[in-house]
Amino acid sequence: MKPAAILTDIEGTTTPIAFVHRVLFPYARARMAAFVASGHAALAEVPEPKLETLLGWMDRDEKITALKTIQGIIWEEGYRTGEITAELYDDVPPALRRWARAGLRLFVYSSGSVPAQKLLFGHTKAGDLTGLFQAYFDTRVGPKREAASYAAIARGVNVPPEELLFLSDMEAELDAARAAGLQTCQLVRAEDGTAASARHATAADFDELARKFGLPHG
Repeated sequence: MKPAAILTDIEGTTTPIAFVHRVLFPYARARMAAFVASGHAALAEVPEPKLETLLGWMDRDEKITALKTIQGIIWEEGYRTGEITAELYDDVPPALRRWARAGLRLFVYSSGSVPAQKLLFGHTKAGDLTGLFQAYFDTRVGPKREAASYAAIARGVNVPPEELLFLSDMEAELDAARAAGLQTCQLVRAEDGTAASARHATAADFDELARKFGLPHG
């Protein structure tokens, strides 16, 4: 069935993994001590010792909502000052624009906070893409490796699961989406060294994905 809507992951799907680990994480880490010293309200969800806890979560790349919220707050300054410009794979912006023009409903689901997602898509080298998406979801809707999260998103956007295509580079996330009845496709980006799944459709980029699923393509 041709999908009526697309739900996309970010890291490794629309955005190079290297950008997240080479730019975003170091930027937040370098400013974390000052953020903790500020006593920001977002720290209320972080147990003591707060700095050590946050840095430990970062070292283990934990998908903890409080950490993702704080990282997003720190990144906001970097985007605002121009120190950070989001990187997307070259095929992504034109594909998203084509799909939106064709009437496909576009959504984002990432472990990064919703504000961080909007900052990323709002400050790309291809311009502000936030208006292409109808809704954004983070781990407040549930973990990305649990089928219930995808079922909740499908209900929330009023799209039958079988008409919603989920894009990710992570097989475990695709498994969870499939269990909820969604269509799935794994992005196997050569520069990221992603191992191709044997259980899901795969594509090297958004153009190949579009051809496989009957979507507008370049």
